[in-house]
Amino acid sequence: MAGPAAAQERPTLTPARDVAVTYRVTAEGQPPGEMRMAWLAQRRLMRMDMPGGQGWIVLDMGSGTAFMAMAAQRMILDMPATPIAARMAPSAAARFTREGPARIANTECVNWRVEEQGQAARICLTADGVMLRSETLSRNATGPVPGLLEATQVSFGPQEASRFQRPSGYQNLQLPPPAEIGAGGMPRGTAIPPPGLNMPGR
Repeated sequence: MAGPAAAQERPTLTPARDVAVTYRVTAEGQPPGEMRMAWLAQRRLMRMDMPGGQGWIVLDMGSGTAFMAMAAQRMILDMPATPIAARMAPSAAARFTREGPARIANTECVNWRVEEQGQAARICLTADGVMLRSETLSRNATGPVPGLLEATQVSFGPQEASRFQRPSGYQNLQLPPPAEIGAGGMPRGTAIPPPGLNMPGR
């Protein structure tokens, strides 16, 4: 009885309090990079600053909507939140196995092995749902590119709400035709999300 119950345990997957995290991103065949993410927990909003200064994405987990702000072009693209959320968190069908405690960026977390559709990843989560590390373990042709996302700085505290709002003075864009949309629901050529965030089955 104890074994199956433990295997079905699921950690908290979204932050329960405001936090900003800087991650180091490394992926097979790509140069290392840096990414910043922040959460406005009470409003269930997440902001992801894209590598290379492309702009940022805000995901509203409550309404299921998202937008991408492209700083250089001063344009906003509305998009469905589902493809973004799907690549950033395991689905309800994923199996979790607790592996043990760790300490990353001077913050305590617990390692979990995540398995879904024959693929696997390892994520380290704080007790209140902040992901500090994500590592792809599968290396088959249909799985995600092996990569590692690891926090280098974690700052708990109130986040500025204006950073999660649509910027004024930006022109609205229509979602591109299906032929121009990549597998992750983003316009082709948009380097987001990074490989370290690919979850099993995505």
